[in-house]
Order: sequence, then structure tokens, then C-alpha cells
Amino acid sequence: MQENALKRGSAWEVLKTAVRLGLTSFGGPIAHLGYFREEYVNRRKWIDEKTYADLVALCQFLPGPASSQVGMAIGFIRAGFWGAIAAWIGFTLPSAVALALFAGFLKGTSFRETGWLHGLLVAAVAVVAHAVWGMAKNFASDRPRATIAITAAILALMIPSVFSQVGIIVGAGIAGWIFFRNVPGAQPVPITLSFNKKAAGVLLILFFVLLGLLPVARKFTDSNWVALFDSFYRSGALVFGGGHVVLPLLQAEVVPSGWLTADQFLAGYGAAQAVPGPLFTFASYLGMASFGWKGAVVATLAIFLPSFLLIIGALPFWNWLRDHPRFQAALYGINAAVVGILLAALYHPVWTKAINSPADFCLALAAFGLLAVWKRTPWIVVGFSAAGGALLSLVS
Repeated sequence: MQENALKRGSAWEVLKTAVRLGLTSFGGPIAHLGYFREEYVNRRKWIDEKTYADLVALCQFLPGPASSQVGMAIGFIRAGFWGAIAAWIGFTLPSAVALALFAGFLKGTSFRETGWLHGLLVAAVAVVAHAVWGMAKNFASDRPRATIAITAAILALMIPSVFSQVGIIVGAGIAGWIFFRNVPGAQPVPITLSFNKKAAGVLLILFFVLLGLLPVARKFTDSNWVALFDSFYRSGALVFGGGHVVLPLLQAEVVPSGWLTADQFLAGYGAAQAVPGPLFTFASYLGMASFGWKGAVVATLAIFLPSFLLIIGALPFWNWLRDHPRFQAALYGINAAVVGILLAALYHPVWTKAINSPADFCLALAAFGLLAVWKRTPWIVVGFSAAGGALLSLVS
């Protein structure tokens, strides 16, 4: 492999950038990918567009929160093992702390109808639309790839199952392998990782060992802490699609066990909609409401640990695979499918939740203009949209 073309940095700069994203990335996992692309690809140029698309495709295959995994991967590429940890801490800590505090004093308050929160949902429309537009120009600009992208969007909307995205990506990879094997594609920018395949294999083995041994340890001990760690580790390890898909798994773990009531669970879910960052930090609320601050820490670490082990364990193998011509052909189709999946998500749930009136559309259009035309940073767009949503709620 040729010399690394991606510059290395420090874990501190990764942490600072991730904290900013953790404070401003509203709108759910698909919107997070838009925020990440704007920050890491366009503004800071830590990775190139193709590497970013490849990482998004990889994280669609893996269980767990895709956006958090993409952030960990970028931190790992930028600053090694500590960079991955810094990326996770920075993106996760703001919402984790906020939701733990919510658990301490909120009693079933609903945030869904507040104007400023609706404005944040409108900001997500602009961010995702900008990401889809930019990625489509790079990965679905010709007729064959545009066809794959449109087909992927249709299938994602018409077959909204937990495993549909994985199936779409596999199908697109097969199509790319068949139809694009003789198409000269852009070579991936080479990256040097601090982990070799042997070390990565140890992490992947640890993922499965914990998945198998924790339920056994729980059965033969009376420790609430083992039970809590097991419940949240399995929830993080077995959910495909991330985000809202994890909610029924968590409810099945904490409500029947008596740790929380159904009303407490739903109150926390409402609060989780009002904070930025990954929805998996809902675990912080559940742990805090069940066992206090120690419970919040244990639940948060447990639910994200599978994702960390999987993405760091998979990256060295993924880095090796993406250099092979046949796999490059498959990625040609996969990246087009990712554009289609993002396009489908732009409609549902992003658009359907946010755009309820012509005024909402106008606010989204103005936010999109700030991103695409005026080149403003996402946190400015978030503030603008929140203020606009609050104003619209007052005059409506």
C-alpha cells in the first residue's frame, strides 16, 4: 500500500470537534451523517468523500448506532485508538449527561410540541437534503448508479423492515460486482491504521465472548450490575438499524424487570427527542432512573461497547478489502445504494416529521440555503432553525 494520504491528528482535536457535533447534531442518525459529512469531509477534510461513503456503507452492515460508529471510525483514522474513544466521548457525553439529568427531575413532561424543537427537526431536513445532494453528485451521477439509488430508495420506503437496509446494500453490492467490474473507479485514499488484523480479530472475538458469557454470569449471580450490563450490552449488540429500533429491546429489558414503569420509560423517550446526539444515550436515562449515576454510567458504557468492538475490529479488514478491484466494483453499487437509503430517510422519517406547513418548508429552504449557498456551519443552521421554529409557533 502506498504512503498514507490522510493526515494524522491528535485525540484532543478529535474530542473538541466531536463535542461540538454532540451539542448541535439534532434530528436522529440520518441527520447525524449529514452533520458528520459537512464537518469531517467538507470543512476539516480529515477524510475524503469516498472514504466517508465507504465507512457509511460498512456501518450499515453492522449492528448498533450507525452514526456513532461512523464517528468512532473517523476518530480512529484520525488519531488511532484514543481518537476513537475521544470521538465517542465527545459525541455521546452531551446527550448522555442531559438525559441522566432529565431522569432526576422530569416527570412525564412532553417536549414534542415546543416550537424550538420543531425547528430542530426542520434543520435536520436541510442537513440531510444537503448530504444527499452532495453524495448523489459523487456516487449516483450516471444512469446506472442513479438507477441503483432510486431503486434502493423505493425498496427502503416500501419494505421498512429491520433488515431491509442490509438486504438492499447486499443486493447493490452484487449488482456492482456484476455490472461495474470493468468500470475504472476512483481508487480509495490509502489509510494507515494503528491496529493490525490480529489485534482487530481479538476485539471481534471479545464481542462474541461477552455476548455469550454475560447472560450466563447473570444467571448464576444476583448482581444487579451484571444484569444491567448484560441487558444493555445485548440491546446494543443485537439491534440492526440503530436509533428507534433499539427502543422495544430496551423496554423489554427494563419494564418487565421492574426497574422502571412504562410511564417512566415513555417520559424518557419524550425527553430523548429534545437532545442532540445519538438516541442510544436513552440508556443513560434508563440507567439513572433505575440505579442512579452509577447505573447511568454502566448502561451507557454497556450499550455502546458492542459498537466500539465491532467497528474497530472490522476496520482493518475493511481497509484491506476496499483495495481489491472486485470489491471496488461492489462498492460502486453499494455507495449508490447508500445515497438511495439516505434519500428514502429524507422523506421518512425526516420530512414527514418536520414539514407540516408551507412555513415549515420555507424555514427548511432557508436553512438549506445557509448550508449549500452561504456555506455556514451546521451549528449556525441549527440555531437559526430553532429560533425560526420558536418564532413560527408564536405567530401561528
